[in-house]
Amino acid sequence: MAVAQPEAFPPVTTTKQLPWVPIVWFLGLVILLFLPVVRPMVQEWVEMEEMGHAFFVPLIAGYVVWRERQNLFRQPVQPCWGALILVVWGFVQMVLGFIGADFFIARTALLISLTGVVWTLAGTAVVRSLLFPIGLLLCMIRIPQFIYQQITFPLQLFASAMAERSLDLMGVPVLREGNILELPSQRLQVVEACSGIRSLLSLTFLALVYAYLFDSRPWMRAALFVATVPVAIVANATRVTLTGVLGEFDKSLAEGIYHTFEGWVVFMAALVALVIVHRLICRIAPVT
Repeated sequence: MAVAQPEAFPPVTTTKQLPWVPIVWFLGLVILLFLPVVRPMVQEWVEMEEMGHAFFVPLIAGYVVWRERQNLFRQPVQPCWGALILVVWGFVQMVLGFIGADFFIARTALLISLTGVVWTLAGTAVVRSLLFPIGLLLCMIRIPQFIYQQITFPLQLFASAMAERSLDLMGVPVLREGNILELPSQRLQVVEACSGIRSLLSLTFLALVYAYLFDSRPWMRAALFVATVPVAIVANATRVTLTGVLGEFDKSLAEGIYHTFEGWVVFMAALVALVIVHRLICRIAPVT
């Protein structure tokens, strides 16, 4: 009677490794190709206060990739050569953006081409696992100018109206004409820089990062993203109100370094408010 002999060696299963060298090589080539887009974008990060957070966006996105590396390594690597069309699409979109003088179209083209490179060399599963860090990179691109203009003035009017009501409740005489507040000893104009759009852009980025770091539920990122809008609006109206109150005591407190410091204090208060919103949501929908 024959007895089955055990196999000398167990069957070996191999997992195709991520092609890091080609990915890094071709991503570098794409960035080199898009230098006419990257250079002015980085210049805006330096010059525009509302885009100061953008320096941290690539770093945080890279940290997210590193933190999720174990899950990334478990994804099947199946190159998708059809995704090359995204690389070409991104290049064509960049050219069209330059022709039409539309910086947003040209800059988002960079993200399209970067995604196309990873998708082509690593496959759909890998790209799917990288959707959050790729989406996070959108925070380093300034919103389109026509949207910025459409949002800014209504925010100025809203902040002015809320500040008028708050000052009136505190017994400070105030007369509002549009975005201008007339007080007994000063005249406050809620200019574009005080519309709240600056803090809204930074708060949006920080809300997404906070939700990723402190809550494992993906939907929480969307919830805090939405919550940044009312939090930023209320915080900005509070800043205008404080400026009016402090200016009644001493006009110098409403200008210069004091006004800048006041903005930082209100911004930190807005961050605390976001944390409170997160805690309240967790009470309503606790982690199971």
